Amino acid sequence: MSKRPDYTAPLAAEGVQNALRILEGRWKLVILFQLFGGKVMRFSELERAIPGISQKMLIQQLRQMEKDGVVTRIIHHEVPPRVEYHLTEWGQSLCPALDALLLWAENAPADIRAVLLSGVAAD
Repeated sequence: MSKRPDYTAPLAAEGVQNALRILEGRWKLVILFQLFGGKVMRFSELERAIPGISQKMLIQQLRQMEKDGVVTRIIHHEVPPRVEYHLTEWGQSLCPALDALLLWAENAPADIRAVLLSGVAAD
């Protein structure tokens, strides 16, 4: 087992920024939460499960997540072709981290939580 590197503050910040880039995008977290728990979903199921997402945007987000190693696409060669998506093991391992982030947000002071819930960023 390899030892984790000793991080300086700038290197740690850069590492977290790189990780967050994988999750950037309006719909990626919603897609992740749809697929957590080992779910395998067809494209059309995902589309129905995420109101407001366009087909084009769902395709873009899934392709990016596949490129980043978070999602796997399975193509079943039948007529009509069936395409399914599921999280990779690495993608599934995001669940505890996102749960911890959700818990952190839930424990914010009341005034901050009100801002978070309203969707307005404080400057």
